[in-house]
Amino acid sequence: MLYLSTLYKPHELQQRVGIFYASASLSGAFGGLLATAIIKMDGISGQSGWRWIFILEGIATVVIALTSMLFLPADIQSATFFTDEERDFAQAHSPPSRSAMSERVDLEKPSETKLEVHTPDLVVEDELFEWGEVLRGVKDPQVWMTAISYMGIIVSLYSFSLFLPTIVSGLGYSGSQAQLHTVPPYVPAVVFTVVVAIASDKLKLRGPFILIFLPITIAGYILAIAAKDNVQRYAAVFLMATGIYPCGPCILSILPNNSAGHFKKATTVALQLAVANCGGFVATFIYDSSQAPTYIRGHSITLGFVCLAWVAMFCNVMYCMWENKARAEGRRQDNLRKYQELWDSGKTRAPIGDRHPDFRFTL
Repeated sequence: MLYLSTLYKPHELQQRVGIFYASASLSGAFGGLLATAIIKMDGISGQSGWRWIFILEGIATVVIALTSMLFLPADIQSATFFTDEERDFAQAHSPPSRSAMSERVDLEKPSETKLEVHTPDLVVEDELFEWGEVLRGVKDPQVWMTAISYMGIIVSLYSFSLFLPTIVSGLGYSGSQAQLHTVPPYVPAVVFTVVVAIASDKLKLRGPFILIFLPITIAGYILAIAAKDNVQRYAAVFLMATGIYPCGPCILSILPNNSAGHFKKATTVALQLAVANCGGFVATFIYDSSQAPTYIRGHSITLGFVCLAWVAMFCNVMYCMWENKARAEGRRQDNLRKYQELWDSGKTRAPIGDRHPDFRFTL
């Protein structure tokens, strides 16, 4: 996320994150098809079919990772595949760099210190590391609200992807049929992930889309809990996937948009993911075969986390609206004086970043 945010403007970011995230949905779909084929290699070279799945998919992952490390540029300037003209164009189109020195605040003429809204830093060499920027990231309320929300989303995402084959098996399918029936739910997930990402960038909104799509997932879990037959349970899986997958790119794009100053942004993104991925521990223990075919306990626990995610995101949207309103009314002009004092006392050389009263948060 931090890497992508240095290459694309804030409201071009989610389209790229959406494509990246959709690959997870596609991997779930193709993974089921691929596993169906690979499992037939059972006995070759004395290896079980399930071992071949890990061997072949693991090799592909390592090869792609090494290739990416060799060819993925650290930044636009170091991209060897650009011509000079293409590099200049990409640099001009990318987020503008801004050093701390260029953000000196003129208290007498605050209008002359107006920053471009959502200004990220591309050239981080101009900004020296300061623990104060890390502390600013830790103290940002958006980090904790989005982290809690994303943790709830991850509980659903991880449990869905890890245990969908188990759920499908509980519906009465087995072997290759179970693998094949894990594919269709990912189709609407991929489509809506990309569509929502494009719409989110177009409308410059993040949280509201999450508030719209999480109820679809909630409806899916309610249907799964109340289902009386396999058709209803399988239909519920489609609702779960359709609602939960588009939320990922939305929530991952919030902090890169709403944090300015490279090291503050790096802190917020890392902390959000660190907290949110704790949801993976929960997801691992939610579903087991003893609950088949209803999985009521697993669905109920996940439903609770998805509801928590919705509430936390609602709080974050309200906070951003409140803060933007305060800045529009001039109630954050004192931030300029506070920053000037820090600068003059030598306590910071970091950019003013998202503290500037002209900076607006993306909802």
